[in-house]
Amino acid sequence: MTQTPAPIAAATPAATPSPAAASGQPGPYAIVEASGQQFWLQPNRYYDLDRIAADVDSTVTLENVLLVNDGKAATLGQPFVAGATVELKVMAHRRGPKLIVYKMQPKKKTRRKNGHRQELTRVMVQSITVGGKALA
Repeated sequence: MTQTPAPIAAATPAATPSPAAASGQPGPYAIVEASGQQFWLQPNRYYDLDRIAADVDSTVTLENVLLVNDGKAATLGQPFVAGATVELKVMAHRRGPKLIVYKMQPKKKTRRKNGHRQELTRVMVQSITVGGKALA
């Protein structure tokens, strides 16, 4: 039996990574506290937060910023970073997936079935600002 050599694949040019991705750093980001939870937010991305009492297409400013990373160095707050804000644009009000809550006590003929859908707000991160200077 003779083996035939496998065809050589043509080399395709790889996409050039961003300088932040090349160094292994994720770029500018902030960790904020909103509705009792902590969120890792990056500019120009959307996130689903718990329902915020704001109209669609309005702007919301979060001032409870726990950490800010500008791509080079991180600034950690104690507990919050002074002068840091994150500006969000409200895109839509939504509802999360339906969760089924089923409670049963065996041998007691007790069964209770209930459903829950969390009220959410989809927001787009417009800017992360530290001391009046926008990171992105």
